[in-house]
Amino acid sequence: MSKPPLPVLVNRKGGAAASAGDDLQHSLVDAFAAAGEDIVVRLLEGPDTADAVKQAASTSARVVVGGGDGTAAGAAAILADSGVEMGLLPLGTLNHLARDLGIPATLEEAAALAARGSPTSIDLAEVNGQIFVNNASIGLYPMMVRQRDAYREKLGLPKWLAAIPASWNAWARLRRYRLSLDMGDGRKPLVTSLLFVGNNLYSLEKGQIGERPSLNQGKLSVFALAAPGRFALLWFALRAVIGRADHHKDFVAYGECESLTVHAHRKEVDVGLDGEVRELEFPLHFRIRAGALRIVVPAES
Repeated sequence: MSKPPLPVLVNRKGGAAASAGDDLQHSLVDAFAAAGEDIVVRLLEGPDTADAVKQAASTSARVVVGGGDGTAAGAAAILADSGVEMGLLPLGTLNHLARDLGIPATLEEAAALAARGSPTSIDLAEVNGQIFVNNASIGLYPMMVRQRDAYREKLGLPKWLAAIPASWNAWARLRRYRLSLDMGDGRKPLVTSLLFVGNNLYSLEKGQIGERPSLNQGKLSVFALAAPGRFALLWFALRAVIGRADHHKDFVAYGECESLTVHAHRKEVDVGLDGEVRELEFPLHFRIRAGALRIVVPAES
């Protein structure tokens, strides 16, 4: 009995996928054929990806997903704790998850890995039932994403270009949030312009800014920025880029935990989740889901 073709589901609006245009389907078929794998390709609009993953997971032990971090997070939410393996093609704009897992950037190498590689278990994180694979944030970042998406819709700009004026506007309109955080040792009030919660531990070391050495430590990383104003924020950003962030002076909260609850004297807030923004209600309940996703990675990872 012949092996059924491997399902390959691609968000056609992802950065690299969109850039490939009409050649994308042929490129996918050729890349997997070179790895000796027959595939069934579906090029999808972003909102249609979830249903396609559900359908594919009901009949296949491995589902290959192509897109950026938002697409990966949506697929991970469906495949979590199911035992169905996920192959990942980094066809988005930034592809942070693929980078941290060592997944090759070229389509040919990523396809060969997705077809023939072995899976490992990695952690997922969630807030109020919403899965994220990289990080969640309140404050400056989701404000920038809202602005970026508005520029993209109004002017037709690519994501990376729209992010430039969006970042400036978010900085100019910087606001502070009065929150209280409970990392398992009681509620602690703070004021911050950016609360960042990562799926596993993010590095602030020079040459490794924003990277994660592991995705299976079973921890959330928590950073709440202490920058008191716009120019202090710029100074922090410059120092952080060269690995000179000060854990004690630059953050009003910094640490790791398995669960986190965030309270505020308001009902709702914009939360940035892997490059997408969702409005969630307080309190925000974060938790790590250890080993929840089976994903194909290079052997050295």
